Amino acid sequence: MTGYEPLNTLKPVVEGLWLIDGPAIRFYGLPFSTRATVVQLDNGDLWVHSPTQLSDALRLELDAIGPVRHLIAPNWIHYAYINEWQAAFPEATAWAAPGVARRAAKKGLTLKFDHDLGPDAEAPWADQIDQMIVEGSKIHREAVFFHRVSRTLVLTDLIQNFETAKLPVWMRPLIWLAGIDDPNGRMPPDMRKSFRDGDALGQSIERMLAWNPRRVILAHGRWYESNGKAELERAFKKVLNARQWDRAVDEIKARDQQ
Repeated sequence: MTGYEPLNTLKPVVEGLWLIDGPAIRFYGLPFSTRATVVQLDNGDLWVHSPTQLSDALRLELDAIGPVRHLIAPNWIHYAYINEWQAAFPEATAWAAPGVARRAAKKGLTLKFDHDLGPDAEAPWADQIDQMIVEGSKIHREAVFFHRVSRTLVLTDLIQNFETAKLPVWMRPLIWLAGIDDPNGRMPPDMRKSFRDGDALGQSIERMLAWNPRRVILAHGRWYESNGKAELERAFKKVLNARQWDRAVDEIKARDQQ
């Protein structure tokens, strides 16, 4: 049980956008709930972000709404089910964020990706889904996406927002100590430490804010169905405050030099 049942089924969010809550997956011994996002592009093709476990029933649901054409591995730790989706949908194109294939190889998996995800939206969805690679960390290179028509921001691990009541009792103190419990989810502390370039991270966050998201979908925990921009500002308050401070200091220096 993950607390997000029913699992392995399409759950509509808005027209042309669905979630799939999948079974928990172990990461460093901890059970993490999983979530995929499905977007139907204007031509009918399905774009699947962070594919979860694929069941026969789920495959039938997907086939009923459109052909699966794009599989997205959005960061270096979200690739577990890519192989089975590729086997089920051989005509789909697989896209990987920086570091995915290398990480999989270290874990003994040989994954074949057709294309790397870059800093700008790829041609098949460039007029419908904005895209960027969040900068500032040499370890965690996450591709984030913004579905324009629904104003939906799709993140993976940059914010985790666990509802502790849905977790095993023994896991709850770890989530509380990490400060990634609902409703105040944020970037996990160990991940935040990997972002040595706070200015680059701040620029990436400001770009997400400029998209003005209505909702924010997360891979782990409760996602934000409303007030998306405000949730981003809250989750990254320290980073954004540092950016404002740096700007104020630069303005003072510029005035002193006049």
